[in-house]
Amino acid sequence: MSNPLSFLVDKAIRAAEADGAFENLPGSGKPLADLHVPGNAVIDRMLKEAKAKPPVVVFKAKIIASQERLRGLKDPEERKEEMQRLADLQTRLAIEQEALRRFG
Repeated sequence: MSNPLSFLVDKAIRAAEADGAFENLPGSGKPLADLHVPGNAVIDRMLKEAKAKPPVVVFKAKIIASQERLRGLKDPEERKEEMQRLADLQTRLAIEQEALRRFG
């Protein structure tokens, strides 16, 4: 069952649209910032206070650091170990990105 005021709200919105009240608003055509699912508000706040980062961000930072280390290595055995570490990080990043796409 809809709210009895819905009709009046819809009527006011249509009248404002007809008058051009919604044209040329700041941020028009851009996504709304900082919209969160209310059920996640507590979790979002805890993560923010703990300065926690999503796994994708962490893996990307680790990959960049590993690539930098790899550039500076000359010893073949050390390079091989770092390349294995880099490949592992890239695989884990791909898994996280796929999980976000599927279950995001």
